[in-house]
Amino acid sequence: MSKNVPILGILALAFFQSLETPHAAEPTPASKQTEITVSPTGTVRTMADAQMEARKSKASVIVRAGTYYLAEPLVFTPADDGTTYTAAPGERVVISGGMKLDLKWEPFTNGIMQAKTPDGLLIDQLFVNGERQLMARYPNYDPKIRPYGGYAADAFSKERAARWADPTGGFIHAMHAAHWGGFHYRITGKNANGEVTYEGGWQNNRPSPMHPQHRYVENIFEELDATGEWFHNAKTGTLSYFPPPSVDLQTATVEVVRLRNLVEFAGAKNVTLRGFIFRHAARTFMDTREPLLRSDWTIYRGGALLFNNSEDCTVADCELDQLGGNAIFVNNRNRRVRIAGCDIHDTGASAVAFVGDPQAVRNPLLGYGLRQDYATIDKTPGPKTDNYPSDSIVEDCLIRHVGVVEKQTAGVTIDMAQNITIRHCSIYDASRAGINIGDGCWGGNVIEFCEVFDTVMETGDHGSFNSWGRDRYWNLKGAPAAELPALALLDAVKPSIIRNSRWRCDHGWDVDLDDGSSNYEIYNNLFLNGGLKLREGFHRRVWNNITVNSSLHPHAWYADSGDIVTNNIWMSAYHSAVMPKDKWGKVVDANLFTTSDGDRTKFAGNDCDAHSLVGDALFVAPAKGDYRVRDGSPALQLGFQNFPMDQFGVQSPRLKAIARSPAMPVPAKTKSASATRVTGIWMGADIEDIQGEEYSAFGVARESGGVHLTKVPNGTRAAEAGFRDNDLIQGVNGKPVRNIRELVVAGDPQTIAFVRGQKTELLTLRP
Repeated sequence: MSKNVPILGILALAFFQSLETPHAAEPTPASKQTEITVSPTGTVRTMADAQMEARKSKASVIVRAGTYYLAEPLVFTPADDGTTYTAAPGERVVISGGMKLDLKWEPFTNGIMQAKTPDGLLIDQLFVNGERQLMARYPNYDPKIRPYGGYAADAFSKERAARWADPTGGFIHAMHAAHWGGFHYRITGKNANGEVTYEGGWQNNRPSPMHPQHRYVENIFEELDATGEWFHNAKTGTLSYFPPPSVDLQTATVEVVRLRNLVEFAGAKNVTLRGFIFRHAARTFMDTREPLLRSDWTIYRGGALLFNNSEDCTVADCELDQLGGNAIFVNNRNRRVRIAGCDIHDTGASAVAFVGDPQAVRNPLLGYGLRQDYATIDKTPGPKTDNYPSDSIVEDCLIRHVGVVEKQTAGVTIDMAQNITIRHCSIYDASRAGINIGDGCWGGNVIEFCEVFDTVMETGDHGSFNSWGRDRYWNLKGAPAAELPALALLDAVKPSIIRNSRWRCDHGWDVDLDDGSSNYEIYNNLFLNGGLKLREGFHRRVWNNITVNSSLHPHAWYADSGDIVTNNIWMSAYHSAVMPKDKWGKVVDANLFTTSDGDRTKFAGNDCDAHSLVGDALFVAPAKGDYRVRDGSPALQLGFQNFPMDQFGVQSPRLKAIARSPAMPVPAKTKSASATRVTGIWMGADIEDIQGEEYSAFGVARESGGVHLTKVPNGTRAAEAGFRDNDLIQGVNGKPVRNIRELVVAGDPQTIAFVRGQKTELLTLRP
């Protein structure tokens, strides 16, 4: 792929930098003309040598076509301030963290070829003709199967393991029981009973057992039975590979990975990398173990490109190709980092991550179940230190097929950071969320003109956008209810904005503001399938959005949330979950429903939509994705304003030529229907089966089900036993209870397992 340097991009960068240093001295004519040329056949042949020369002369570096294998990461420090490294226009320049192998292949058996490798070589990934190959695995890879490209309940069963002479060094990959990401384990061998032994499973901050079916194993020799698979025996120095028919091993380029980090910005300022292809960074899933703030996630603080304590540094017009872990990681204090015009694809973990220091947070908590005490928290707003990323941007980037190995990942993730802008990005084929904001610390983020779709492809209970706000105020012990709205702004000190973007999630919500997400402005968005979910939080303003064939998903709001939801176009009734039986938010009104008056009035008892309208929105050309409304639309009477429908996603011609767009739905014309609800009375409490939104609201897997105690009146046997409104029964006398029928046939209850506050508890009834 050619890497032309767009003139407008250079001018924009120069203008951006001039705003930061308005009185900077003009470079001398000599410095403008000084260049160092790197070429595989020239005087300067390596990136390290070019760096040493550039430090002496402050010259710019032009790199000619070729693959440059790094012996160690290229580290930019203050000695490199002000330098620019550019791939020669029109030339293909690869920066590799691997090495090329010259091998003598010999036939082995059943189409498998073998070759001797250098002594001491450890292989994390194998590339043939630039394409990453598959470690020998069971079950075999099938791209049509999700998750994992194939899974098997017996992946490491005793019976399966009997086929393996020595599985030590193999890996187990398994989904979380509720699909909240994945786990990874290193196989340590087999015990005396022939059972597989292993270590790991620390990759999820809300741990669970492995999913009983969704699991697979890799790096086991006996499972080498499909084209494209390989296995390396480090003890004997033997590489076994089953080449596809299209690969001629006599002429093929075979490369392996050596480094985790290719480039590090360590205290550097004004360093620019432009036009490069970055390849061959090692997988890091076994080192993904640091928990984030009461998040589902753990992280590894590293990436192929790593930023530490740097300012005004830029990575532009680059391709980050098939990297094993995070592609770009902006760690702790960094300012004005710019990622622009990049094609980031097939990453093992996240594409771009901005993650600050938990010690910059006042009263940080890491475990999901931990709680603060109102009497002891620091009530000072904002961060404690400046050790976090801020004032940075990801713009005009194509981000696709992310989370190939790890599932707690996103196209762009933001945690403990402030003022991060994501603009004109196309993000799709993501195992989990396209964009993730992990906490409210400290807001000021702007997501605009983005195109995010085909997300949550392997996990569950998420959205194309996903956020949490499990900050100081969330689940705060002893907090006066009247003070919660103000306490929610202690960490979310600035509003985060989601605007002018197009979202589609067919496996969750288009935009999912989960636990505690507060201080958001959401407007001018086109939601194509999953709608907008708002769970508990404060100070959300939602206006001028369009939701195709869906609606607002209110989950569990605080009674005094202050939320304002107006001037939106909905195509069904609200999909409510565990909501208060009184007024919802500050204002939920003046919206247009395109389906029926029954949908508009469904929640009239909650003081919703008294002034909303019902009617045809009169979209211009919905089949072509143009959801502007025509003159005469009732939406215009309510104050709705059209917004551009042709500015979503990447804008550069180079990236637009290869970017996909989401499938456009056909707006439904029929009246929306509600699912049949099974209800009843149990021990004096009102009960019902859970459905739809409520699985997420209770934080349980769909297959586990449950019986919702919607109302537990005082004086009933249920209340006297200790049950409360919104408890969820999931077991009686040690047997699972998935619905009212199973509760009824369970017999006289003695012990009851139930979910409260997304935690399972056990209650023993007195006779």
